[in-house]
Amino acid sequence: MNWTQVIFEVIDMRSFSNLWFWIGLAVVWSSASHWVLGVPFDLIQRAKKHGGQAEADLEDMVRINVNRLLYIGRVSGLWLLGFICFLLTALGLLAFVYDIEFAQAVFLIAFPMTLVGMLSLSTARLIEQHEPKGDELHRRLHRHRIWTQVIGMISIFVTAMFGMYQNLAVGPGF
Repeated sequence: MNWTQVIFEVIDMRSFSNLWFWIGLAVVWSSASHWVLGVPFDLIQRAKKHGGQAEADLEDMVRINVNRLLYIGRVSGLWLLGFICFLLTALGLLAFVYDIEFAQAVFLIAFPMTLVGMLSLSTARLIEQHEPKGDELHRRLHRHRIWTQVIGMISIFVTAMFGMYQNLAVGPGF
């Protein structure tokens, strides 16, 4: 057996042993952390630091995105909830009952992102109710970003542990 066969036997192209899956996971969580309710985090920092026009831009962008999220939630929220629950249930069954590794990988990305989506709707509702300005708006957006990052860290940890287990359990010699 030559060394290329050994490498491709150890590092096959399944989901959890594929480099592209891990790059995709990093991009998903990096993007989720950067875009706070659809507002780039650098705009939030610039508005906090400089105020003025950057602050006005931030408040306008937050208002637009909050109204957009809440409109979608009010108009088609129940249908979206039903479809997302159906999709997550189907993925969960395929992943953990039928033991399909691709479904496991997609589920471990999709489920935590639905938690971030619910967090975004909750934060949007709070912003609409209280209409925060200035420092209060910055704190609310920063708190949303921190919770998104916490969900992301837990998700990446669980995905990494599950992926390592899958690679060890399915790899050669087991």
